[in-house]
Amino acid sequence: MKKAGILNRHLSGALAELGHGDAVLVCDAGMPIPEGPRVVDLAFRAGVPSFAEVVDGLLAELVVDSATAASEVREANPGASALLDEHFPRLELVSHERLKELSAGARLVVRTGEARPYANVLLRCGVFF
Repeated sequence: MKKAGILNRHLSGALAELGHGDAVLVCDAGMPIPEGPRVVDLAFRAGVPSFAEVVDGLLAELVVDSATAASEVREANPGASALLDEHFPRLELVSHERLKELSAGARLVVRTGEARPYANVLLRCGVFF
């Protein structure tokens, strides 16, 4: 049994399969999930686990080259906006509709229980060397 890091076996296994350039969508409970990508649904109750908890946990285990979020997050969800700015100084912003289109190319979708709007980010995996 693992003693640290992400303990959820489905998520841990899915992360181990990612490679350089793969995309991971971390999304709130209301984001439409596209057909195709592997989905690990962590949502338990509204707000649990939060977007922030999941992003922090993923960043402890992933190398991320870039991040894309919906521009609507700026006005609709200042908390998520601040979190994204803190973690991703070069955050790319696109329309929510464009983010949904880009999400179709994700290899993995991690659904949180977040119940605040636009708490979504598309992460592009990097390489550790």
